[in-house]
Amino acid sequence: MHTRTAGRQAPSRGFTLIEVMITVAIVALLASIALPSYRDYVTRGNVPQATARLSTLSVQMEQYFQDNRSYVGAPGCAADTTTSKHFDFSCTVQTAQAFTLSAVGKGSMAGFSYAITQSSVRSTGAVPTGWALPDPNTCWVTKKGGVC
Repeated sequence: MHTRTAGRQAPSRGFTLIEVMITVAIVALLASIALPSYRDYVTRGNVPQATARLSTLSVQMEQYFQDNRSYVGAPGCAADTTTSKHFDFSCTVQTAQAFTLSAVGKGSMAGFSYAITQSSVRSTGAVPTGWALPDPNTCWVTKKGGVC
């Protein structure tokens, strides 16, 4: 014998439109917070490509100077646009007694520039909008706010 339940509906399955809209709003809010933080994290992760390479080139320059008593002709002073995906390296000043090595950002790191001299004086030439230069400018900025 079949019994019928008069007036009752089977339970609905799925989500209501309001539940879906609330979920989308929550995901959008989380993404709006997470994406800028992730971009900053990636940018901070690319900065060492410049600073590490400048340090290495500076050591090469000093090794050359020890052997030749001059920085002129040092291989560490050659322009380099292929070693790093995010920075181009060059030697902006080179005399027998002085050099300045530079790293200039390209692609996603455009706006950044770093330098080091024969005296190991490090400086940040430029940073993109949202970042700040250190005061005094005697270090390489690695985080927003001029933090070295």
